[in-house]
Amino acid sequence: MGGIWYWLVAVMLVAYVVLDGFDMGVGVLHLFVAKTSDERKMTLASIGPVWDGNEVWLIAGGGTLYFAFPLVYASSFSGFYLPLMIVLWLLILRGVSIELRGHIDMRVWQTFFDGLFGFSSALLAVFYGAALANVIRGVPLGTDSYFFLPLWTNWRVGPSPGILDWYTVIGGVLALVALTTHGGLYLAVKTAGALQERARKTVKLLWGPLFVLTVMSLVATMKIRPQSLSNYASHPVAFLIPVGVVLSLLGVLLFSRRHEDKRAFLACAAYLALMMVGAGVGLYPALLPSIANPAMDLTIDRARTGAYALQVGSIWWGFGMLLALGYFVVAYRMFRGKVDIHSGGYGH
Repeated sequence: MGGIWYWLVAVMLVAYVVLDGFDMGVGVLHLFVAKTSDERKMTLASIGPVWDGNEVWLIAGGGTLYFAFPLVYASSFSGFYLPLMIVLWLLILRGVSIELRGHIDMRVWQTFFDGLFGFSSALLAVFYGAALANVIRGVPLGTDSYFFLPLWTNWRVGPSPGILDWYTVIGGVLALVALTTHGGLYLAVKTAGALQERARKTVKLLWGPLFVLTVMSLVATMKIRPQSLSNYASHPVAFLIPVGVVLSLLGVLLFSRRHEDKRAFLACAAYLALMMVGAGVGLYPALLPSIANPAMDLTIDRARTGAYALQVGSIWWGFGMLLALGYFVVAYRMFRGKVDIHSGGYGH
């Protein structure tokens, strides 16, 4: 039962990265791709009805982690206290900037919130990537299953690392480039004209760095955590995941060159999902590995709650997910099509 919940948490995190990832990417591009006030209104209109709903998956993932694996929740939220507070403030600033930008028709007001939107979106992407890299690398778990990490130490991967080191920086930069590419493809799908063309050009510029950073991250992961390959060696079918990563990246390049924007966006979504699933396969059954002593890993068996609670929880989780999926189907169906700020900013 614990293994099922491991993958349920993973599915919700994948959903969050794919869905909230594109509107974070739109935020990063907000100041660079959109050149006029009307174009910036279009970028905001492209995510307007869905950005806050997309964050449901982050809350659901955190809630499920708390319910199914309370020890991991307590340990990670304690050890990552500083970056979690930073992420919380960035989420607040990002939401405030989206909601308040259009309240006053004053250039300095709108410019301030445009900058705040781009700044918070970019830093969120970096911190999310660094957070995942911290989990893959491992943390200095003590005998009580708790740990503490400063923001940085000597930038090296060792028994006493910081949240930021050379490996987690690669993860943060990769996340920034990947989500920005995802956002550019989404803008190409939802907009038209000059804004759409600039979004397409941005994707073409970012594809090369994205490919290089993906290869760098995979090589770096095998270097600092070679045991992550053990599950792949035990189950060779799992090697289809990195093959899928390469194919999805090639799909982004091919479809974007053909201006098949929807297919390119879906290929990028597949890339993000496969990268996350690949990390989950490499970590399994550990949810929070120890950097120095594998015997201290917080695994499924060590961290899970009682079997009866998991059985009852699966019923309520299924009911809640049906409601959430129904909402998303309706919201995205109503919002389909290109945005048009002259007709309210919504798709049709």
